[in-house]
Amino acid sequence: MATLIRSKLSNKLSNAATTVSNKSQAKVSGMFARMGFQATTDEEGLGFAACDDLDYDHRQGMQMDILTTDEVGGEGSGDGGGLGGDSHYQRDGTGPARSASKDGDPANELNEEKPKITTWEAGWNVTNAIQGMFVLGLPYAILHGGYLGLFLIIFAAVVCCYTGKILIACLYEEDEDGRLVRVRESYVDIANACCAPRFPTLGGHIVNVAQIIELVMTCILYVVVSGNLMYNSFPTMPISQKSWAILATVALLPCAFLKSLKAVSKFSLLCTMAHFVINVLVIAYCLSRARDWAWDKVKFYIDVKKFPISIGIIVFSYTSQIFLPSMEGSMSKPSDFHCMMNWTHIAACILKGLFALVAYLTWADATKEVITDNLPSTIRAVVNIFLVAKALLSYPLPFFAAVEVLEKSFFQDGGRAAFPDCYGGDGRIKPWGLALRCTLVVFTLLMAVFVPHFALLMGLTGSLTGAGLCFLLPSLFHLRLLWRKLLWHQVFFDVAIFVIGGICSISGFIHSMEGLIEAFKYNIEE
Repeated sequence: MATLIRSKLSNKLSNAATTVSNKSQAKVSGMFARMGFQATTDEEGLGFAACDDLDYDHRQGMQMDILTTDEVGGEGSGDGGGLGGDSHYQRDGTGPARSASKDGDPANELNEEKPKITTWEAGWNVTNAIQGMFVLGLPYAILHGGYLGLFLIIFAAVVCCYTGKILIACLYEEDEDGRLVRVRESYVDIANACCAPRFPTLGGHIVNVAQIIELVMTCILYVVVSGNLMYNSFPTMPISQKSWAILATVALLPCAFLKSLKAVSKFSLLCTMAHFVINVLVIAYCLSRARDWAWDKVKFYIDVKKFPISIGIIVFSYTSQIFLPSMEGSMSKPSDFHCMMNWTHIAACILKGLFALVAYLTWADATKEVITDNLPSTIRAVVNIFLVAKALLSYPLPFFAAVEVLEKSFFQDGGRAAFPDCYGGDGRIKPWGLALRCTLVVFTLLMAVFVPHFALLMGLTGSLTGAGLCFLLPSLFHLRLLWRKLLWHQVFFDVAIFVIGGICSISGFIHSMEGLIEAFKYNIEE
């Protein structure tokens, strides 16, 4: 009996000690969690792998950051095939997340953890996309277009705002009760739905090819503009523009080794604010010379050979459609999307028009491809160095997005992949994955060296992918998916935008290619 009593007493004491220990551990863990230190479980690690601080930062403030928050939902759907999902800018050090949640559906868990953004934050994202440093080429477009160039700045804003709205409309369908339900998540999903059932993955292939071209061309433009700005900032130094481009690429080589953009993303807001200050400085300098403005130089005459290139430049400065579906899905109030698109594009139209006009009035026929090259030498070097820093820090964003799309298409397509996975089980990049990244960096350098013309490359990109993603595809998808519910004037607008976009795209592409071929031959002969 005494032994039995001692045994029960011992068990009770042991249980009490265990309970106290667990409570103490919970309190300590809670305290450390509040202080920012927490040991994550496997399931929590899955969440952090797909939605970490960097991912949050990109959704809050990067210009091309929401190209791909649909990756989690797109891979498991089976609709997209090899190219059937948007890319993700961030690659963390833990490798691709492959485990599932408790209920077997990791997408649901991640969707619950994904933070929502406000309407103002969504507007900031769109503003970053359409008010980037490529507005520096708009005065050059006015040089060859005059008042018609100003009209195109307004027209492109109206059309891109409209196509952004109809693209989001393609994400929704009515249920049995007549309520709109979001049934698609990305641009790729919309494209695949339009090509189904005969070619269920063709649309995704087309969209992703256009996306890769635009991202790679953006990288090339960053290298070109860096070389151009440095060369014009220090003209007395015995270094050519090509040599400056090579030096800029050497500084960008570490991008091939980065597993996370967290270090770069910390400077994104500072770079954006610095660029805003630079635009204000340029406008202030132009206003100081208002007495000398050459109003007689602004005419309705257009340069037939170069004006189509100007169309591509203007269109490229408004490209944001590729990430709008993901951004609208991340908004806390999706009903405010239309209002947000209206005021962001109205603001962009006003600012771009004023910037392009006053800059052209100041320098008239002497306007250069990058307007800061027209500034006096006393302030040109300082302004251009800030712009070069912004370009170099912005380069990793489209670079990582392009790498992600290529890896998903050719290296991470399950058993159908053409090549083995670029990442090992521990998340380390394998040699062929590193070779892919280095090859992409070198390719951007070669293009920047042999075709060092900012306006031509920007016009080509705007005519080829900008017009396609902003004009042609949204109007075509809208007609294909919702034609039974459209009013006659909506059908008219969609058809008109498709025709006008097609004409601008073809003419701009032809003239840009002619200029690029001539520039390429000239550089080869040198």
